[in-house]
Amino acid sequence: MLRLTEYKTLVFDCDGVILNSNQLKIQAYFDVATKFGANQQQAKALVDHHVALGGISRYPKFEFFLREIMKQPVTKEAIDSLLGAFTVEVKLLLMGCEIAPDLMTLRQMTPDAKWMVISGGDQAELREIFQQRKLTHVFDAGIFGSPDNKDQILAREIAHDYLVKPALFIGDSRYDYQASTKAGLDFVFLSDWTDVEDWQSFCAEQNIQVLNHLGNLLID
Repeated sequence: MLRLTEYKTLVFDCDGVILNSNQLKIQAYFDVATKFGANQQQAKALVDHHVALGGISRYPKFEFFLREIMKQPVTKEAIDSLLGAFTVEVKLLLMGCEIAPDLMTLRQMTPDAKWMVISGGDQAELREIFQQRKLTHVFDAGIFGSPDNKDQILAREIAHDYLVKPALFIGDSRYDYQASTKAGLDFVFLSDWTDVEDWQSFCAEQNIQVLNHLGNLLID
């Protein structure tokens, strides 16, 4: 049984936790790949790679797309073109997607905890979206994302005493679990919006606590 009041910091992934955006990002990867010149099979291969590496930055995913799927040189020009197109797609999608309904109630019920976002999404993009959707103030300990990965962000924020333990990481991917436990945080998996296809077996094997959505964290 989770006792949220015992945690000094709550760390949230973004896609699939705060925003219902996982399926939208899958579509964005597919669309960007086809616009770049990929056929349907190649675009699907990028989507499969993205899903398999949930929580990982878009940067290495597009490098893999060029090198392994398209069999093309990984040039700065090609990477910049893919990243630029993806950013345009994602910004439009994230501005309209659903925000977790119980987010603000949960914030009110944990007034003494610091709240932080650590995402695989682009940091500048995340901060812009959160500002426009009036969510920035909710996360008083910061909003962080790529190009730094979650391992790097967690280590840095812990070293600087911005992420104070005991802390809980709320995520929806294998990488969320791996990075948070490696850093010494407790972890809970949210299942309703995840895009991990075999999440039930993964969570069972690792003995991970699973909740449907943020509302299940509300304190009675």
